[in-house]
Amino acid sequence: MSFFSGKVVIVTGSSNGIGRGTAVLFAKQGAKVTITGRNAAALEETKKQCLQAGANAEGIFELIGDITSESFNGQLISATVEKFGKLDVLVNNAGAGDIEAFSTKVEDMPVSGFDKMMEINVKPVIRLSQLAVPYLEKTKGAIVNVSSIAANLVVNPLAYYAASKSALDQITVQLAGSLIKRGIRVNSVNPGPVVTNFAVNAGASEEVSAKLWEDMA
Repeated sequence: MSFFSGKVVIVTGSSNGIGRGTAVLFAKQGAKVTITGRNAAALEETKKQCLQAGANAEGIFELIGDITSESFNGQLISATVEKFGKLDVLVNNAGAGDIEAFSTKVEDMPVSGFDKMMEINVKPVIRLSQLAVPYLEKTKGAIVNVSSIAANLVVNPLAYYAASKSALDQITVQLAGSLIKRGIRVNSVNPGPVVTNFAVNAGASEEVSAKLWEDMA
């Protein structure tokens, strides 16, 4: 029997990169997985890779939507439980950098950019975790927040992104301390440089993207 056989997992931001790899690995280990993102074609590719890894088609549930939408957050949790009957693991992976940061000096960066990073990288994690708690308490499940090594580094030109990941780490600590009493584990994963489309999706050129990975390595 595979390690996650019979478990139900949600992976946000699973249409590419770390999220896709996470979803595929859970599927390979026997879990039923809800995959979600904004790009239908990319999400379909994730599903394809999950099936190639050995998943049953009925065990992969696709939901297209934006995690910054509170109504979609509610739909994501409720639809998963309706589909599979429970929830064991919530992986809060979805996140983004800021396109403006790649062409703006730090002293000229608008404060609105900070608000944007919090809206994308922190608030959805809080809301989804809150919505998942009643179901995770029943299964003695887990929340995994995908943060970044950037939370503890100087990462020009992504100051606001780094700050949002620092905030996410503190949210993880506070949730972990509160929810362990109810049998729910909360942990953070802080990856170092992982070559994905992250920087390009945030607005960087291929050259700037390559330099960013070099500086972080």
